[in-house]
Amino acid sequence: MTAPPDMGPTSHPCLRCGACCASFRVDFSAWELDEHGGRVPSGLAVELNSQLCRMRGTDHQPPRCAALCGTVGQSAACGIYEWRPSPCREFEAGSDACARARQRAGLLPLEVGLF
Repeated sequence: MTAPPDMGPTSHPCLRCGACCASFRVDFSAWELDEHGGRVPSGLAVELNSQLCRMRGTDHQPPRCAALCGTVGQSAACGIYEWRPSPCREFEAGSDACARARQRAGLLPLEVGLF
């Protein structure tokens, strides 16, 4: 996610939140791993089978992605943001899934149109 022009790069709510990284299992194609020509660091994923991988830590209880840096709700960021897998790239700030993740972390939903 890129911060809008009217907001500084550190004021974007996703750079403080991290709730999605501590709420969901993240499965993605094995072809996204760097060892198969993709960009996701292989050391941060667990191969489930020849076609599917999962980000380390996302199947724990409670889940917390191994690439998440910082404290959820205060100052959190993806340590592999430029190389994150497709489910993370497709996740939308302010979506219903975002609101559920934020609720689990004790945070209010984001205002629609804020970003």
